[in-house]
Amino acid sequence: MKEEFLAIIEKTLDEVLPKEGERPAELSEAMRYAVGAGGKRIRPLICLASAVAVGGRAEDARYPAAAIELLHNYTLVHDDLPAMDNDTERRGKPSVWAKFGEANAILAGDALQALAFKVAANAPRNVAEIVAALGAAGVGVVQGQVEDLKREGGTDGASGGPAPVRRESGTDGASGGPAPLPVEVVDFVYAHKTADLFVAAATMGGYAGGGDASSVGKLRTFALNLGLAFQYEDDLLDGDSPFPREKTESLVHETTAAAIAALAGLPGDTSFLKALAQKLVDRKV
Repeated sequence: MKEEFLAIIEKTLDEVLPKEGERPAELSEAMRYAVGAGGKRIRPLICLASAVAVGGRAEDARYPAAAIELLHNYTLVHDDLPAMDNDTERRGKPSVWAKFGEANAILAGDALQALAFKVAANAPRNVAEIVAALGAAGVGVVQGQVEDLKREGGTDGASGGPAPVRRESGTDGASGGPAPLPVEVVDFVYAHKTADLFVAAATMGGYAGGGDASSVGKLRTFALNLGLAFQYEDDLLDGDSPFPREKTESLVHETTAAAIAALAGLPGDTSFLKALAQKLVDRKV
């Protein structure tokens, strides 16, 4: 099933992204580079699997799945900028700004964000709900980033200077320093900077698959807990949790169990979502 889902995701992303050489060529190249530079495609996988979990088809959610991946990659492009995390590498390759220049990276991120909403509007049903879920995630991620910068010794957006290099919360494959978040803002930052995109992916998939309000609510609960578990596990892997290791391990297990429990009673096949939840918290990288 994963291979089938990934094939849908890659085909749709290739369809909606600007073609190579399309004018301006540097923008098209930067957008394709950002989205195609690796990554686990976790969020679009959740989106497709959520459509199946409510009794729909994965194909019904292909545009929302592409949209959430575009939005996710826009956040990564901007997170890497010198004024943010100042990362020159992502997923073992030069970050977009390091390869294409800072101005082109900002514009590529802007274009990916706008394209995400254009693509989401192609969903077969419940378009307003799907676009609203995408927008809520877009705002939430920014809220989490602002709080992250403000509380972790960044610029707080006032001076415009580069923030200290540090761990990037809520992304897959980013580099950074060891400074953990203060405990008092962990819940806010983790819920927004990490979990909001998971919630949007599941919500969009549920609506695209024709799920009712009850089913979509279950998926939202699943995704919120999965996003938190994903971040707690990242903390364990990075060795920079704001909690003692035993506490963090407990939080991983608690939120993973809550995520899987939330899937009970859904009318479709939830096996992929259950397996994905377990795999994400058992990962080594």
